[in-house]
Amino acid sequence: MSEKNKALINQIIRFGLVGISNTIVSYVIYAVAFALTDNYFLANVLSWLLSVLHAYIWQNVFVFKEDKNAQKRVWWKVLLKTYAAYAFTGLLLNNLLLWLWVDVIDISRFCTGIANGLTGIGIVLTDRELSGYLGPVLNMFVTIPVNFVMNKFWAYRQKE
Repeated sequence: MSEKNKALINQIIRFGLVGISNTIVSYVIYAVAFALTDNYFLANVLSWLLSVLHAYIWQNVFVFKEDKNAQKRVWWKVLLKTYAAYAFTGLLLNNLLLWLWVDVIDISRFCTGIANGLTGIGIVLTDRELSGYLGPVLNMFVTIPVNFVMNKFWAYRQKE
């Protein structure tokens, strides 16, 4: 394996680690904000705003390190592009895919066996409810790679 491929795999792993920490940060902020305000919409918006800022900071330091031999990045442009990338993948694409899985493809048709198995262990969900929980998991297989590409080649890109 070439050094370039090793570096890319290492970068993808670091992106994943930042993503895991970002998911935890996002949920903690959401839970605290919801507990304080009893407003799930406000809690979700605040969680998204702060978790993208968290992602920007860690991606800048840990994932997409600035190349000292290339043109210097303008921090606020990178920040705005990071918000745009997360808005596209986390808001637009995520909701579009949920609609596709749940309403167009109707993955609930494939959930009966899983729902019955869960009922056996005391978790009662309809096929439709289960499809609503599985949709975001399926989305990750699309949104995470798209988000990585948008950040690597657009938000954090440096000109030679």
